[in-house]
Amino acid sequence: MIREIGVVCLGLVLSSTLQADEVSRTVNIKRLSLETAQEIAHGAIEACRKEGIQIGVTVVDREGTTQVALRDTIAAPITVKISRQKAFTAVNFNAATSQLVSRANTPIGRVEGLVMSAGGLPVQAGGMLLGGVGVSGAPSGETDEACAQAGIDKVVDDLEMSM
Repeated sequence: MIREIGVVCLGLVLSSTLQADEVSRTVNIKRLSLETAQEIAHGAIEACRKEGIQIGVTVVDREGTTQVALRDTIAAPITVKISRQKAFTAVNFNAATSQLVSRANTPIGRVEGLVMSAGGLPVQAGGMLLGGVGVSGAPSGETDEACAQAGIDKVVDDLEMSM
C-alpha cells in the first residue's frame, strides 16, 4: 500500500514538472480598437486646431499597419504620408521620433519609410506597445509631437484601465 502511494506521488510530481516545462505555442497580444485609434487621431487634430494648425495624423497598430489616417481640411496632402512614416518609425523603435533625430543621418536613418524627426510617438499602456501615432503639418516637430501626445492623452486612462 505504501509503495502504491509512493508511485502515485512520484507520478504526480513528474506530471507537474512536465506541465511546467511545456512552452506555450501562442501569445496573447492586446491591440488598439478602431474606435480608440479614431479617438487618438481626432484628439491630435483637435489639439492642433486649437493652435490654428491644420495637420495630417496617422495611427498605426503595433506592427506599423495604418488603422486611421486623417487630413484636416486645408493640411497639405504630403502630411498624411509623413505622419504615417512618423507613426511607423515610432512603433518600430518603440520611441518618440524626437529621440531618434541624431540617427537620421546614419544608415538606419536612411531606410526607406522611416522618418526620424519629431512628431511620432508610440502608444503604450500597461507596459505594452499598442501602436503609434504620427502628426505632420505644424510649423515645428515639437508642435507635431505635442498634438500627437494630446491624442494619446485623450485615451490613455481608459487604455490603462483595460489592461
